[in-house]
Amino acid sequence: MSTREHTNEYFNGRSFMVLCAVMLMAVTFVALVTGIQPPAPQGHGIFFTIKVPLIADATLSAVVNLLCLLVTGGTLLAVNKVFTFVRSMTHLCVSAFFLLQLANPSGLVSFHAGTLMCLVMALTLTPLFAAYQDRHSQRSIFLIFALVAAGCMFHYGFLILILVFLLGFLNLGVLNLKGVLAMLFGLVTPFWIILGLGIVSPTDAVAPQWMALQWPAVNPLIILAAVTAVLGIVLAALNLHTIMNYRMQTRVYNAFFIITLVLAVIGMCLDHQDLNVYLPLLNLMVAVQVALVHSLRSSPYRYIFLLLFIAGCAGFSIANLMLP
Repeated sequence: MSTREHTNEYFNGRSFMVLCAVMLMAVTFVALVTGIQPPAPQGHGIFFTIKVPLIADATLSAVVNLLCLLVTGGTLLAVNKVFTFVRSMTHLCVSAFFLLQLANPSGLVSFHAGTLMCLVMALTLTPLFAAYQDRHSQRSIFLIFALVAAGCMFHYGFLILILVFLLGFLNLGVLNLKGVLAMLFGLVTPFWIILGLGIVSPTDAVAPQWMALQWPAVNPLIILAAVTAVLGIVLAALNLHTIMNYRMQTRVYNAFFIITLVLAVIGMCLDHQDLNVYLPLLNLMVAVQVALVHSLRSSPYRYIFLLLFIAGCAGFSIANLMLP
């Protein structure tokens, strides 16, 4: 095997994933030491507001956030082993996710809604994909939509997940009449519980305050989000032609990731004041596209793209750590 192929295999392997996890830990530590500030607490949900940070102790908050990101990566790897949406044994989807996360140090220093939403997405992939063409998957439908509806009470960012999973289940071919009823009951149940217990009243509901019509001030986070979004869309377009030749089940799984990617970008455009909430979810979807573009190409020089990708993530990370 040539040196180039060894390099390509290294990027696919466990060793590189572990190295990326160590780099993620290191950037988290440096961000804490240098006093990088967490994202501002601007977002809110239908009834509640998620305070930033969710955990008062700064170190503990960063550790919990880091553990959630590691669990998210590990869950994505396990889902790929079971459902093989990337049709090769690769750890690159996890490695790319860690690299994209460390590009934004402000998202690493505290446990926030973006990490939580990303973790929810990763954990729901298994019941979602397992429901493929299963007309008796009402329990999974109910559970997922109840979880997302509960999230909407705390942050409006979870609203995009309702549309994501609605399109996902439609694409999986499982939304018959019973499935639609399970979805509706799942969406209603969390509100039924808190309203029935008197925790809140209907008058406490707050409408979303999205700022789509206001042009955001350019800052490093805006640039990072824009570059990540463009990269994800371009890679998805490149991968789509090959994915369409896969068997139906694999096509459906990969279509879900592309749908989520596009809706995450739309969410960032509508609610750009909360970019840190949508960015981890976008990173997870882009990481899948990075793994796909590497596995679908046979060129021995495909490692060059990954070297440029690593350099870009490292560059953004250093710039964000050095800028005031």
